[in-house]
Amino acid sequence: MANFFEDNADLQFYLGPGLDWDTLAWVTEAGHRHAEGFRDGGQALTFYREVATTVGAFAADDIAPWAAEIDRQGVRFQDGEASFPPRLAGIFAKMAELDLFGMTLPRELGGMNAPMLLYFINGELLARADVSVMSHYGFHGGIAMAMLVLSLLEGSTTLDPATGQVVKTRWAAEMAEIASGRAWGSMDITEPDAGSDMAALRSVGTQAADGSWSLKGQKIFITSGHGKYHFVIARTAANDGAAGGAGLKNLSMFLVRAYEDHPGGRRRRLATVERLEEKLGHHASVTAALAFDDTPAELVGKPGDGFRLMLELMNHARLGVGFEAIGLCESALRLARAYAAERRSMGKTLDRHELIADYLDQMEIDIVGLRALAMHAAFHEEVGHKMELFGAALPERPVVNGNGHAKGYRRADEVREHLAEARRALPLLKYLGAEKAVEMARLCLQIHGGNGYMKEFGAEKLLRDALVLPIYEGTSQIQALMATKDLLGAIVKRPKDFFRKVALARWQSLTVRDRRERRVAQLTHLGLAAQHHIVRKVLAAKVKSARGKPISSWKKEILGQWDPRTDFSYALLHAERLTRLMADVEIARVLLAQAKRHPERAPLLDRYLARAEPRARYLHDEIKSTGRPLLARLTESDVGAESASS
Repeated sequence: MANFFEDNADLQFYLGPGLDWDTLAWVTEAGHRHAEGFRDGGQALTFYREVATTVGAFAADDIAPWAAEIDRQGVRFQDGEASFPPRLAGIFAKMAELDLFGMTLPRELGGMNAPMLLYFINGELLARADVSVMSHYGFHGGIAMAMLVLSLLEGSTTLDPATGQVVKTRWAAEMAEIASGRAWGSMDITEPDAGSDMAALRSVGTQAADGSWSLKGQKIFITSGHGKYHFVIARTAANDGAAGGAGLKNLSMFLVRAYEDHPGGRRRRLATVERLEEKLGHHASVTAALAFDDTPAELVGKPGDGFRLMLELMNHARLGVGFEAIGLCESALRLARAYAAERRSMGKTLDRHELIADYLDQMEIDIVGLRALAMHAAFHEEVGHKMELFGAALPERPVVNGNGHAKGYRRADEVREHLAEARRALPLLKYLGAEKAVEMARLCLQIHGGNGYMKEFGAEKLLRDALVLPIYEGTSQIQALMATKDLLGAIVKRPKDFFRKVALARWQSLTVRDRRERRVAQLTHLGLAAQHHIVRKVLAAKVKSARGKPISSWKKEILGQWDPRTDFSYALLHAERLTRLMADVEIARVLLAQAKRHPERAPLLDRYLARAEPRARYLHDEIKSTGRPLLARLTESDVGAESASS
């Protein structure tokens, strides 16, 4: 019997010594002191491993063998409703039997109170079998947890301060329905003329005299959009059209029930599924276009909270895509390795040819790095947010330093540290995971040669499925811009802290005795030097624009009047290069920390650095030496366009 968990030593490391399960169990269990709860992290981890083992076997035996059939049959659309063919429907029925949909919900709401991190690990296992199954799975329990988190944020969920258990919550019945597998949901953002530019959204929420809300508008590209429960972003005030996306302040979030089921199998549609998109890949995942026409809706939070609340959901969605990408990468590696070990050419199997062996080695160590980044991001995101949400219900515990001695701390500081780690890693994970999924699927096809182009071998399906990952849940370019904005914003806000980091990295890169630590410091210094160069170029352009104006106005001109469409052009040009560079730095940092705690991981760090160091030097050189002629041409073109229009 195959098992996608048991055959993966690197993944097993994280459901073992690779993560601080005591802390994760503390925020997950101590905040919900339940009679059936686990007493400590060790007991909890035993259960989590059992779940991963069960899902690993299910993915290998009940999904992977049917991936080609699932892809070929797709989903059906008839009389305004989407449905799964029998094989796919049977897979999700089995998931319901295994109680996989409600596993992260608190026990008092019918769930297992498992960490979100375990849910993401399940996502990797399922994605290795088939990404369509994984992406739809994500909108079952994921939407139920979104209901709980959003209700906590808006204050409509009450916790017992003595036990940490949920006493009352806004959507208890809806969460129970999703946990049972009878319903699921979606997140509805994209519109025909508004993808990444959310300020251009046109769907409108209107409040009636009795206080009720209704929605009017259209949404497209909605994953699992045939579901019952939809978190919809819509405008609740007119966009003033101001520069810089001021319309974001007018966005609100709503929960919409897309239909009502009545006795006798009759369904009344409140939101219309207009069509299912015909896609290149992900054939067994519904991607729908929806219309809302005075559809009843429930406001979540307050008017104007939509963008802020959406970011809460998007963080988890992007984590999900990161783990999905790793699952697809793992599938590509396994398929390529198996083929290369059997296929003979020029007197030996393909895996003995140097070029192919190098491809396989690169894929393997890249997956190790991606998984390290994903686990790091997911751990800190979950611990930080659970401490923030359940803080009052969490019992105090000592925090120790490296020598095992208790140290003083403030919980707010600990929360801030966890969330800062997650914020730095999340866009890097979504960016690099998605891009590497495409790269590895492409390598897998290439290793198969002509057979890779044929459907029967499965390599072309992986490439088709991978190509959407850099697009949905925030494009790779949006992730790069987010990461760059955060990095440069921190420099501008705290320049002294930045220059201390530069000096420390430089000093460590020259003086640290440990060879691996010194190499990571050199890589870190390279990343910081690239940031420094970009900031200097941005500031130099700003100073240049102030020349010819009164000196008394320079401070205001340079520090107080920034136009994100023009002033950051040099940074925007190099955003992807900087993101790739900083992703390597972050992964090296995480692998170094692992190597210090677990010496058996040190060779993995060596292998990763051997790939990352020349790559980082190349990216650093590109950032320093390219782009100026292109920016000059763009500036000339913009000036010409403005002159023509005036």
